[in-house]
Amino acid sequence: MALARGRRGDTSFNYWPGFVDALSTLVLSIVFLLSVFLVVQFFLSQEVTGKDKALEQLNAKIAQLNELLSLEKLGKLTLDDQVSSLKAGLASAESERDRIKGLYEGLAAAGNDAQGKSSELGKALDSEKAVSARALAQIEVLNQQISALRRQLAALEEALDVSEKRDKESQNRIADLGSRLNVALAQRVQELSRYRSEFFGRLRAILGNRPDIRIVGDRFVFQSEVFFDTGQAVLLPEGRAELDTLATALIDLDKKIPNEIPWVLRVDGHTDVRPVNGPNFKSNWDLSAARSISVVQYLISLGVPAQRLVAAGFGEFQPLDTANTEEAYKRNRRIELKLTER
Repeated sequence: MALARGRRGDTSFNYWPGFVDALSTLVLSIVFLLSVFLVVQFFLSQEVTGKDKALEQLNAKIAQLNELLSLEKLGKLTLDDQVSSLKAGLASAESERDRIKGLYEGLAAAGNDAQGKSSELGKALDSEKAVSARALAQIEVLNQQISALRRQLAALEEALDVSEKRDKESQNRIADLGSRLNVALAQRVQELSRYRSEFFGRLRAILGNRPDIRIVGDRFVFQSEVFFDTGQAVLLPEGRAELDTLATALIDLDKKIPNEIPWVLRVDGHTDVRPVNGPNFKSNWDLSAARSISVVQYLISLGVPAQRLVAAGFGEFQPLDTANTEEAYKRNRRIELKLTER
């Protein structure tokens, strides 16, 4: 029976491949975290450059930081799983060590009892002593492996602390970028509002109180008769004169507004609800778009930058007055100018 127990005690598990895999996984995780850290540092260093693209880059960096934050959290979960696995391995190793210690103590007691027996048990005693020596060697190996596991566990816990700290820093940076973005947007809106007020004030002073030119909200509204004959999209001479004044104001405004503010003057063409009768246009869409394009092309010919102009046709679908009267039709036939963002 002692020999049988000795054979069973000789069986052991080879933990070294598992420890090598865990160590390799740890090294790859640390390299991955360092790579992510370098990528985050690179993108954060880029955020302070390029005033002309600051707004667009802020949004892109926020999305990138969110993605990196997700990767950090995924890496954190992976590290937690590895820590749990290593803790389970440590508990198993300690249990195996205790079992072998108990076996050794039992074998030692059996050896002491066997000294008082006959010489026929000598060979069995020698075998038990050999098993005891092997058990002691195994205990020493297990102790070394447990120490290594504890060191790895401490390193993983330290890496987890660093990851959590970096996670908090990333969240603080995202919050800071969001607040800076909101401040920048508010400043851009205020600046554009200031220039819009200045532009409208200058136009109001130039054009005077004319019944065919009105201000509706943030738009200047010109009756179509100021620029075009009925059903036509060719500018009249008096309409060109009005646009000459407008072009001068726009050119001066373009010099004052900073280049990083993406402003445009939108020229909107509108018609009344009655169908087009002439052969030149198939619908009110065509007529309204052609009129706004004529205004934009003439302003460009006067030196207004083309990238600051937008032509839009609304047909009869945005009326100011829904009544079916000549007065309502006249109000709805109009050209609107709106200073806005691109």
